[in-house]
Amino acid sequence: MTNSKPSSPLSELRERMTSNLRNFERVAVDDPELRRAAVAIVVATSSADSIAGDFLITRRGGHMRRHRGQWALPGGRTDDKESATQTARRELAEELGVDLPENKVLGILDDFPTRSGFAVTPVVIWGGHIDVLRPDPEEVEAVYRVPLSDLEHETNPLLERIPQSDRPVLSMHIESLSQTVYAPTAAMLYQFSEVALHGRGTRVADYEQPVFAWR
Repeated sequence: MTNSKPSSPLSELRERMTSNLRNFERVAVDDPELRRAAVAIVVATSSADSIAGDFLITRRGGHMRRHRGQWALPGGRTDDKESATQTARRELAEELGVDLPENKVLGILDDFPTRSGFAVTPVVIWGGHIDVLRPDPEEVEAVYRVPLSDLEHETNPLLERIPQSDRPVLSMHIESLSQTVYAPTAAMLYQFSEVALHGRGTRVADYEQPVFAWR
């Protein structure tokens, strides 16, 4: 009788996320007035012996024409005849120097319609052990590895009413950065936590974004 090798916490995490995303019926936004875009939610580790995963988040360059200095997931506008997964992987390679194959894609979350005129598709990607990140200084001021456990902070998600909308603004407190991240990035991270990590069918498209993100 042979004993099978016990699975590691990271392999169990990947299997759980894959199963949860496979069982999730995502909602697509079909609005010709919105431009298509995609972002990558990358689960990675910084050391080969790590037993817990991180996700990657960036601070946009301060010289950029749109959304300068805001927290963002790697991503951008979809090119002609390009799928959401292709866009997310291409943007990840361009912005952070991380080139991952299609078979690393674990699943796709709901499209998120933004106030700035995009329908953004969040693509969940398994990065595994990533030694070096090479942020493009033209687009990324800084990149951070954030423990997945930060998404479980007791105050998350934070909801705030604003006079400009009848919908609450959603934000997430990121403990390791001592920062608050707002929708749309926060909404996509919240749904990632709910769906991929916990297997819940939580929707986020109706949450509002702060006024500074409307442009």
